[in-house]
Amino acid sequence: MEITVLTGSPVRDGSSNLLAKEFIRGAEEVGHEIRRFDAAHSDIHICSGCVACGYEGPCVQQDGMNAVRESLLGSDMVVFVTPLYYYGMTAQLKTLIDRFCSFNSSLNRRHLRSALIAVAWNADDWTFDALMAHYNTLVRYLNFRDEGTILGYGCGTPAMTMRSTYPKKAFDFGRSLR
Repeated sequence: MEITVLTGSPVRDGSSNLLAKEFIRGAEEVGHEIRRFDAAHSDIHICSGCVACGYEGPCVQQDGMNAVRESLLGSDMVVFVTPLYYYGMTAQLKTLIDRFCSFNSSLNRRHLRSALIAVAWNADDWTFDALMAHYNTLVRYLNFRDEGTILGYGCGTPAMTMRSTYPKKAFDFGRSLR
């Protein structure tokens, strides 16, 4: 299976990227092909809302989003990875997702499988409610098929995350995909 992993953390060695690496390691171990895009460290501009793309492209902006588009339209699955920033995904990942507009129709027809991996310092039971509402709405709108989530409660630092069960869960999740 071809899997596109979209990460959104501005912290290269942070907790969410640690889980992304473990997921990728597990998925590659069983033969999946992974393409990873780091939204926080890529040249991806905000959507200008011009709709010159007609929701099918091409986008008038020439930036790193072209490679993301090509990857997603050739993938079987997309995995969104983000730390929780004020109860939502990072602005960097949201910027990338907003640019789906330029190939919305094609992406909608792909019926991709999807997953969400997220981490937060908080460990309250409601910590991920807003992020999950956004993710579930995105999945529904784009006709994706959710394969699962890993929500890392209490993962405020990489050390906290390494001591948790979440790296193993991410690895096992990657290995479990068929």
